[in-house]
Parts: sequence; structure tokens; C-alpha cells
Amino acid sequence: MALHAVAGPRRTVSVLAAGLAAAAALAVFTVPVGTAVAVPVIPAPAAAAPTPPVVTAPPATTARAEASDLVPHPAVVAGPGSIGPGTVTETTGAGLCTAGFVLTAGERTFLGQAAHCGGTGDETETDGCTSAAVPLGTPVLVHGRDGTVTGTLAWSSWNTMQARGERDPDVCAYNDLALVELPAGARPSVGAAVPFFGGPGAVRTAPLPAGTPVYGLTNPPGAGGVRTVGVRAGAAAAEVGGGWGHAVFAVQDGVAGESGSPLLDAQGRAIGVLSSLTTTEDLPSIEYTDLARALDYAARTDGPAGLTLAGGPAFDAAPAGVDPRALATPAGPGVG
Repeated sequence: MALHAVAGPRRTVSVLAAGLAAAAALAVFTVPVGTAVAVPVIPAPAAAAPTPPVVTAPPATTARAEASDLVPHPAVVAGPGSIGPGTVTETTGAGLCTAGFVLTAGERTFLGQAAHCGGTGDETETDGCTSAAVPLGTPVLVHGRDGTVTGTLAWSSWNTMQARGERDPDVCAYNDLALVELPAGARPSVGAAVPFFGGPGAVRTAPLPAGTPVYGLTNPPGAGGVRTVGVRAGAAAAEVGGGWGHAVFAVQDGVAGESGSPLLDAQGRAIGVLSSLTTTEDLPSIEYTDLARALDYAARTDGPAGLTLAGGPAFDAAPAGVDPRALATPAGPGVG
């Protein structure tokens, strides 16, 4: 499922990578917090704060309560691990993505990714309520820094919405979360930390006003297909899908294979996972599924009982060793 970003009228595209044949030779590196990397190739707003703009999502034409501080689950260390946010996942029969946050349910450990990472249709199939997808139980290769383990697609909003007959167009378009269950033997290799920045500290449930600073990860392919995570900083542009998604402006463009990667606010709270790209004649945006809503949907339907975000170390918006230019925020509509 290839990415085709085009100039001109706005269109939404997924960022699911194509080319599974090349994945066998994939080399992946997850970089610890605070380490420079060579890429080869709010508090809740005050009552007087302006209401964030809500925009109508463009038609998709290609594939694709304030929480308290968290205590890390005993099976997941807070610090960096071989497996965690930024790790590349490869869903059998679908494509490559980038893991978002680590979650737990009792003694079960999961990596979050975008539900469309299991999509099997072409790039015109973006509606999670109708798009073809692999079944639950599908093997998922998890390419950790110290080796590859095989996880299992344990839950997907797309599969659940289709089974339940979901019809809300905003939910169908933006509820884009899946859980990859890790084998018990992989738990000692799992770390909750978001590379470079640290966190997450909690799930953000407050609205995201335009201009709010946000932080995430890039994971572009380099020479020979090597992917190395880097930093992404940006600014919230608008809420989309009635709040089910967040459009973000960033200097670094989103690329195929970054679906599922995490987004944090300036307090280290988890905002969402990367879902799609939108191109416009002025400034392209990256769209993230709202994690709080996605987790609530899982809890209200058939998601794992007791699903909880695993907490990471203290968040740092300006990590040591990172070129400040990589943390620049672009100006754009509604941003400045």
C-alpha cells in the first residue's frame, strides 16, 4: 500500500509502508532518551482559553478524566528498552509501521500501532468501518533493537467497528488504534520511554488548542531500507473528526511507515498515534488519532480488560544531544 502525497486539493493518505519484500533485510535501531542520532540518508487550558477550531475532515481518497500520573507496570520498565515506542512493526499480509505507546492489561503487554497497519486494501480504503483488514491473531514481527520477536494482533478498532456495525463517520475515519500483544518472554526487553523525549506521563484528555506545542517521532527509511528514529516537533493546527483526531503542522514531513508513532504534549502526556497525512496547497499536516477516545472506545467495547498506558521517565522537550533545529515549529494557518 504505497504513499502518494500530491499537491493541490486537500486529501488524506495513510502512512503505511509498502514493499514487504524488502522488510526481510530491515535493520532497525531504537535510540535511548537523550542520545543524538544520525539519520542515514498543558496543563489543561484555562477557562478563558479560546475554543479550539473543529474542522470537517476531507474525504479520504487513499489508504490508510485528566489522568493521574502513571506508575509503570511491573512487567514494563519506564526507561528505554529494546522494544517500545518507535519500534518498527510488520503485520503479516499488510505492511510496516512504527509502534506508539506501550500498554498493559494485567500481565499482558502490548505495543500500540495504527489499526490501518493491518489494512489489506489499496490506498483508497481508509474507512475503518468498511476497509479490508487482517483478522485478529495475525502474527506481527516486532523489530527491536536487540532482535526481532513475533507478536500477535490482539485488538483492532477496525475489526471491532466492523463487527459492531459502527456507523458514526467521525469514529469510522479517525478511530485508528490496534494492539500488538508481545510474548511473555519479550517482557524484559520492553521499555515505555519515548525515545529522546521520555514520557509518557499520562493520557491527555483535554482539548488541544491550535498552536499547542507537540512532540513525536520520525522514522524515515535510509540507505538499504535502514530506519532510524528521530525527533519531530510541531504545533497543533486543529481538531478534526469532531475531536477524534488532531491535525499537526511540523517541519518534518510524515512518510510511509510512520503510522502508529506517538504524539506527546509539553507535559509529556500522550495525545495520540499517527494515522494519516493531508496535503494542501499551502502547508501539509499530519493527523493523529486521539488516544483518550480510542482507549475509551476499547474499554466500552471488546478491548482487553484493564488496559492501561505504561508510564515512562520524566519528559524533556529539549533533550540533550538533539540539534535544536530539529525541534523547530513551522508557522501556518492558525499557528502564527
